Amino acid sequence: MVKEEIRIRQMILHILDSTTGEPVLSDDCLETGAELQEFIKEHIAKIFAGDDSKKCEFHKSESEVYSLLNAYDDENFVPISKDIATYLYGIMNANIDIPSADLFVVRFTSDSLEYLAILKMNYKAMYTHRSIPENNFVRNEIYRYKELLPAESQKLAEACVIRLNDLAIWLVEKKAEINGKKEDYFSELFLKCKTRLSDKKKLKIVEKAIESVNSEAYDELDRYEPNMKAKAIIHEEINKNGGFVVEELGDLIFKDREELRTAYQDKIEKYDLVKEEILPQSERTTKRFERQSLMTDTGIEIKIPMDQYENGNVEFITNSDGSMSLVIKNIGKLDAKF
Repeated sequence: MVKEEIRIRQMILHILDSTTGEPVLSDDCLETGAELQEFIKEHIAKIFAGDDSKKCEFHKSESEVYSLLNAYDDENFVPISKDIATYLYGIMNANIDIPSADLFVVRFTSDSLEYLAILKMNYKAMYTHRSIPENNFVRNEIYRYKELLPAESQKLAEACVIRLNDLAIWLVEKKAEINGKKEDYFSELFLKCKTRLSDKKKLKIVEKAIESVNSEAYDELDRYEPNMKAKAIIHEEINKNGGFVVEELGDLIFKDREELRTAYQDKIEKYDLVKEEILPQSERTTKRFERQSLMTDTGIEIKIPMDQYENGNVEFITNSDGSMSLVIKNIGKLDAKF
């Protein structure tokens, strides 16, 4: 979902400040000017654009939010939003490490489908100025203001979008300390939904599985090349197809070693990822596969663009004494920068 497809229909703001003892609930929707609409659209779009986003399903019999939205209609938008805010505030009040926030509840359409966004905008503390007049004398001072909202460019820590026709959920969240341990309170306590792994988390598991298989199969001096080949294959699949199926990636990387392909499959089966498709959206995620950083035991750091490795312009040679040489081919120009 992109920002340009989003059409905001209703929006309301509730103030959830844990220090006040009760939420400040609005009885009416916000008047939405162009700037506020752009601000909210940007945050909604970020939920879908980032690889931290998780797709989830409600535990229907347990979730209070599901019960509220299962009976949703547009005429009840304001009271339902107030019930959602009150329920979330109760969880926040019982767990002091959950940050205070302004809660935006937004009904919008995209591609002819109806959605509800719940955007928890945690307060930021920043310095600003104020002028204090005293008997024809003005004193300017700096003070720390604690209730500023995240900027448009920032990602929200906790937010979700719910498709109203089937109540499917997309969410981002950050752990908070609950009863002495870090938990995903937004999905587990508030929404009460079953979460799937984000693309970012799935990709990390796949990378660790490949690295683990190669570590078990090759000596330390020999595993750099299979790891680079694996990274080159991931880079090619993302560039060509936008992503890959986890099982099929293993077939490409370990096509000449059946025992390594089996070891890889065993590792990813533990996470139930065999048939999962990974389609990273964020440039920050995909950029990591554009180059390989190597560090020699002599302290030389080498950064190799993967397209140069794939084109055969970089060659590793094992010398007779067991050491290695790196050959960089087809250099048209060489420059040294300070």
